[in-house]
Amino acid sequence: MIYFFISFIILASMFLPITKEELKKLGWKNLDIIFVTGDAYIDSPYIGVALLGKLLVKNGFKVGIISQPDLKSSHDILRLGTPRLFWGVTAGSIDSMVANYTPLKKRRKSDDFTPGGKNNRRPDRATIRYVNLIKQYDKTKKPIVIGGIEASLRRIAHYDYWDDSIRRSILFDSKADILVYGMGEKTILELAKRFAKNDDYKDVRGICYISKETIHDFTKLPSFEQVTTNKNHFIEMMKIFYENQDPVNANGLIQQYDSRLLIHNPPQWLPNEKELDSYYELDFEYDVHPYLKKQGEVKAIHTIKNSITINRGCFGECNFCAIAVHQGTRVVSRSIPSIIKEVERLKKTPYFKGIINDLGGPTANMYGYECDKKQKFGKCKHKRCIFPDVCDKMTISHEKLITLMRKVREIDGVKRVFIQSGLRYDLILKDKLFGDKYLEELIRYHISGQLKIAPEHLENDVLALMGKPSNKILGEFVKKFYAKNRELGKKQFLTYYIIVAHPGCSFANTKKLKNKLLSTIRTIPEQIQIFTPLPLTWSSVMYYTEKDPFTGKKIYVEKNLKKKAQQKNYLLMNKQKSNQR
Repeated sequence: MIYFFISFIILASMFLPITKEELKKLGWKNLDIIFVTGDAYIDSPYIGVALLGKLLVKNGFKVGIISQPDLKSSHDILRLGTPRLFWGVTAGSIDSMVANYTPLKKRRKSDDFTPGGKNNRRPDRATIRYVNLIKQYDKTKKPIVIGGIEASLRRIAHYDYWDDSIRRSILFDSKADILVYGMGEKTILELAKRFAKNDDYKDVRGICYISKETIHDFTKLPSFEQVTTNKNHFIEMMKIFYENQDPVNANGLIQQYDSRLLIHNPPQWLPNEKELDSYYELDFEYDVHPYLKKQGEVKAIHTIKNSITINRGCFGECNFCAIAVHQGTRVVSRSIPSIIKEVERLKKTPYFKGIINDLGGPTANMYGYECDKKQKFGKCKHKRCIFPDVCDKMTISHEKLITLMRKVREIDGVKRVFIQSGLRYDLILKDKLFGDKYLEELIRYHISGQLKIAPEHLENDVLALMGKPSNKILGEFVKKFYAKNRELGKKQFLTYYIIVAHPGCSFANTKKLKNKLLSTIRTIPEQIQIFTPLPLTWSSVMYYTEKDPFTGKKIYVEKNLKKKAQQKNYLLMNKQKSNQR
């Protein structure tokens, strides 16, 4: 016990080990758990393996990391030996196919999570490749647990854009033993404790595994054979899947693959405020591991360095977004004292210059409030929180967020606090008590010349398929934003994110979009993206089936790559400069 305590004190102020030399300094002959990741190891709470690793160490386990291993030999994968309990495998912070390819399926040249920035270290379908690598060289045959966003979004049968087909659960294709889905702190810690005691793990929430024995109380999904041969069965599968994603009211799921079954346990219980605080109060270096830093700059560090997560989850449920599937549709927020503690720790880092780059989360202005009914009974099965309108049971309030913003910017040594995470302008308008004050605080103190928002489109038919509010709400917000700037004597601007070629968006829709952009916001945005169908999102269902899954009506889907590019190019053609009001 004393030995562990000393080791933890040493590790608390340093990186998790990635080399044998570090193991020797810690006096660790072997590790309990080894994480393998497709990213460079950045010791930050934004990085899954860093957070999970530090949490496991705090609870008495010895953890190391193998970052972007070479697939051609055993040198990297066995650098730290083999684990006593299990391997943990993740593709990294991004699905590897999204990281490696553009929406037009062209190979990306750069990777912000790779030293030097060149996209040459993360393999396609990285989770599968890393599991195969371990199985090739680990003669001890230790269990393999996969997780992270790639595994989470591919945990049941899913449409894969890059293959243009329905793929099996990644558990079958990787041949791993366990899949951890969602934000995995509680799950991975419980698994580690079960493995350490040699106890059965099959009732742990938040995991999937393969079995030949059914669980009679679980809900059956249409089988893999059914969803690959009938698009209506695929839609049915997705509806059952989405109805069982809130830990309060979800049932376990089963999906048949020939003679074997995918067992999908109910979701893990969400952390409460105290638990969430404890995760982010672990000691982090907020930097790239020195061993990897020597290999070249890791650009992602500039985005996450000096940024602070204040909440998790998103009840927006945009149809094209993966957050609802991975983090969940319930928002959990950190306490103000915990966030202030993290600012104080950042102040002690050598590169802190008084600027907090971002105070946010998946959606910055969902901090500090949730639906009381949803907290008690779980997410409504057939209703969304803020689409097509904000539910009257959802009390929208920016009061606590305003308090947080004020307290953080008043900390001695903090010069500026920026908010660069996405925000929902419809929630600002809906908050009649504190919405205007929140907007005033943003404009006065928390933006530097421009505020980023994501209307995604301006054609209401397309917006409805995206699960986004109508363009009327955008128009109201634009007027309010510029009026508030004039009132405060500021000259700041809005920048916009737009998606083209989403299901329901034809070239004719894009023409109308351009006209509305010029009339509503008087500019063509720089940030225009071509839609990418992400696994297990409703928009990917629309793309594959060419149907609105909620009405059954046929919809237009652009699948020709050249025509997708034409939509984007048309918007950018003869781009007019905004008069910036």
